[in-house]
Amino acid sequence: MSKKEIIDAMADAAEITKEKAGSALDALTSYIEGTLKSGDEVNFAPLGKFKVTDRAAREGRNPMSGEKIKIPASKVPKFTASKQLKEGLNPKKKK
Repeated sequence: MSKKEIIDAMADAAEITKEKAGSALDALTSYIEGTLKSGDEVNFAPLGKFKVTDRAAREGRNPMSGEKIKIPASKVPKFTASKQLKEGLNPKKKK
């Protein structure tokens, strides 16, 4: 699903203009990014948790030449789905 499709769906569901839906989505993504940059987690209960994890430095290979390269340590965003979202995707079957 693209950003445009998300904006269209938000606008339809909330009965607002696409411009307002786009502004709301941009505000949400900016808030999440800013919070992660400050080192905090974002717990968005019905969806899941966003947090930053450290990725250690490692050795890789250039796929074109096969030459070994050093990949520096970095911080990466991580998303963990909530129990509610997981259960929604995998409903329990009645016996």
